[in-house]
Amino acid sequence: QVELVESGGGLVQPGGSLRLSCAVSGRAGSRNSMGWFRQAPGKEREFVAGLRWSGSTTRHADSVKGRFTISRDNAKNTLYLQMNSLKPEDTARYYCAATGRGLIWSSMGGPDEYDYWGQGTQVTVSS
Repeated sequence: QVELVESGGGLVQPGGSLRLSCAVSGRAGSRNSMGWFRQAPGKEREFVAGLRWSGSTTRHADSVKGRFTISRDNAKNTLYLQMNSLKPEDTARYYCAATGRGLIWSSMGGPDEYDYWGQGTQVTVSS
């Protein structure tokens, strides 16, 4: 079992930055792959970024490539999403997700691939 707790969301002006954190607790083998997803009102949950906890494999959605960066801190058992150059269309609730399986790059984008989810943190980009 894995518990995921997101933090770091808030209100930011267009062009601003935020860093989301996801504190991970539970069995280490249950978080071999992790991801960030987001969901805006009336829209489906959308993949943002993913990574393999061990190794260097990462994936970012085209809509955030060059602006967002996913990373993790092994010592702190924390997943991060650094978000720069934020746009109003980035407004959504952001969720952290985990699975014990080592996902390949092409599978990271599917929400059904993940077994554990956090409660989410709201990001609002507005002037």
